[in-house]
Amino acid sequence: MDCYTCRHNEQIDTLPPRELVAADEHWRTVHAFDSALPGWLVLVPRRHVTAIADLTDAEAAALGTWQVRLSRALRAVTGCVKTYVVQFAEHEGFAHVHFHLVPRMPDLPDDRRGPRVFGYLGAPEDQRVTEQRQDELATALRAELAHADTSTGPLSGRMRPANQPGASVGDEGLRGPVSAAG
Repeated sequence: MDCYTCRHNEQIDTLPPRELVAADEHWRTVHAFDSALPGWLVLVPRRHVTAIADLTDAEAAALGTWQVRLSRALRAVTGCVKTYVVQFAEHEGFAHVHFHLVPRMPDLPDDRRGPRVFGYLGAPEDQRVTEQRQDELATALRAELAHADTSTGPLSGRMRPANQPGASVGDEGLRGPVSAAG
């Protein structure tokens, strides 16, 4: 079996920030590698699974919490007005269950709203969010998740952002809004 996600899950201790925004024992969050939209996240299970019905009860319980916490972090970091959550897992080499968490920016053109937002995925190399920008966003999202973990409420304290050596989680300059154009 050749699974892109499983290959990366096996290297979790050496992944750059964009490939390890946050994780727990069940899930890992990454920035989409071929997106022209900053903040496009992908939530992947840590074990190989190809259908939602095959998630364990623990994976399923954590899934909802992750989706809400990541949506809140995206809103705080990017200024998005809502988050689209989509799951297909149909593309060859990507049958591993994964959930797209896509920031819907206030200035997103009408012709890119809803399912048409996928026009930003599979972008030509020169239109993609750079790896440096993906890492910056990942670091800002980690900081926001860490801040949320210190807050009180029903979703606080359950999951921890991934911490990479040398990552600067306190860079407040990354927390301002970003536009759909990048």
